[in-house]
Amino acid sequence: MPPVLLGIGLYVLAQLLIGAWVSRRVRTEADYLVAGRSLGYGLTTFTVFATWFGAETCIGSAGSIYAEGLAGGTADPFGYGLCLLLMGLLFAVPLWRRGLTTLADLFRQRYSPTVERMAVLLMVPSGLLWAAAQIRAFGQVLAASSGWEVDLTITLAAAVVVVYTISGGLLADAWTDLIQGIALIIGLIVVGIAVWQQEGVTLAAVPVERINPFHGYASWLDAVEAWAIPVVGSVLSAELVARILGARSAEVARRSSLVASGLYLLVGLIPVTLGLLGPQLMPGLEHPEQLLPLLAARYLHGVLFVAFAGALVSAILSTVDSALLVASSLVSHNLIVPLFPGLTERQKVWIARGGVAFFGIVAYVGALYAEGVYALVEEASAFGSAGLFVVILFGLFSQRGGPRTALATLGMGMLSWVLGAYLLDWPHPYLNSLAAALGTYLIGMLLERTPAPPRPVAAT
Repeated sequence: MPPVLLGIGLYVLAQLLIGAWVSRRVRTEADYLVAGRSLGYGLTTFTVFATWFGAETCIGSAGSIYAEGLAGGTADPFGYGLCLLLMGLLFAVPLWRRGLTTLADLFRQRYSPTVERMAVLLMVPSGLLWAAAQIRAFGQVLAASSGWEVDLTITLAAAVVVVYTISGGLLADAWTDLIQGIALIIGLIVVGIAVWQQEGVTLAAVPVERINPFHGYASWLDAVEAWAIPVVGSVLSAELVARILGARSAEVARRSSLVASGLYLLVGLIPVTLGLLGPQLMPGLEHPEQLLPLLAARYLHGVLFVAFAGALVSAILSTVDSALLVASSLVSHNLIVPLFPGLTERQKVWIARGGVAFFGIVAYVGALYAEGVYALVEEASAFGSAGLFVVILFGLFSQRGGPRTALATLGMGMLSWVLGAYLLDWPHPYLNSLAAALGTYLIGMLLERTPAPPRPVAAT
C-alpha cells in the first residue's frame, strides 16, 4: 500500500474513533439531529465553515478556475461565502428562535403538514447531489494519490463516508469538523507556501482575462444567473440551517455565521490562487479537478503530503456527513416518525441512521455517473431551491400567504426550473424559476385575502 493511502486510512480511522467517542452522548433524536442545541461559538463556527468548505472549494473550484479563470469561482468560494454572511445578517436569529429540529418543521409550523412533506421531497434530492459531489471528490483524491481507477476509488470513498456518517450525528460531526477545519487550513497554507517558495510565481504573470471575474459572460443576466444559483439557492439550504439550529443561542448562531463567512473567503483564496496559476504550473491537465492533489504530490513530500491528503479528506468528510445526515433527518423526522407516534427516542435515532445508509448508497450511484464535482454542486444549489427560498422568506418575515399559496409556489418553482433547464433550454432558467415562484406567491397572497364572490341566488 502506498504510504499516502496508509496515512489517509489512519487519518480516517482517527476521525471514526473521535466520532464514536462523542456519539456516546447521543440519547434522543434531538441529540442526534441538532446536537441537543448545545454548540458554542467555536464548534458552531467551525462546523458551519467545514460543512461548506468541502470538495467543491478545494477540488472543484481549483479545477474550474484552472479551466475558466476567476469567473469559474463565482459559486465557490465567493458565492457560498456570501451565503454565510447573509445567513448571519438576516436568517440565523429568526430560524433559531423557532425551535426547529429540521428546516422542514418551519413549513409545518407556518403552513401545513402537506406543505412540509412537499418541501422534504424537494430538499432531499439537493442534499443527495451535494453528497455525491463530496464522494466523487474523495474518489479523485484517492485516485490522484494511488494511481487506481477513479470508479474503484469512488466506491472505497462511499463505503468510508457511509460508515463515518452513521456513527455520530450532529454533535460528533461538530467535534470532527473542528479538528478537520483546523487540519484543512493548515494543509492549504502549507501547499500554498510550498508552491510559492519552489516556483516563485505570482499573479502578475496571469493573463488579465483570467483574473476578470465576469470574463466569458455574454450579458449581465448571465452573470446574475451565475451568482443567484449559489447565493439564493444555498443561503437557506437544509445543511446550513441544521448547523444554525444546533447552536446554543440565537446570538451564537448569528455571530458564528459571520465569523465563518470571513474564514471561508480568506481560506478559499488559496485554491483560487492555485487555480489561476495552475496552467503555468501544470499545463494540459486532462482532469483539472485533480490539480490540487497533484500540486501537493509534486511540491510536498513524506509527512507533509500525507498531512495535506488528510486535509482534503477532512474537507470532504465534514461536508458529506452533513449532507447525508440532513437528507436522512428530513425523511425520518418529517415523514416516517409522524406515521408512528409511539416510537421511542432510541428507535427514532436508529431510523435516522438507517436513512444515512440508504442515502449514502444513492449518493454513491450519483457520484459514479456525474460529469464532475462542480457540476454536481451547482445542480444541488439550483434543484427546487427557487420555490423553497420564496416560501421560507415569506414564512419567516410575513404572515401573508397560506398553505395553498405555499404549495403552488413550491410546484411552480420546481416546474419552471425543469422546463427551463432541461426541456426548453431557457438562457436563464434559475432566474426564471425564481421570478415564477415569487409571482406565484404574490398572486396567491392576493387570492387568499380576497373573499369569494357571493353565489347567485337561484330564481324561484
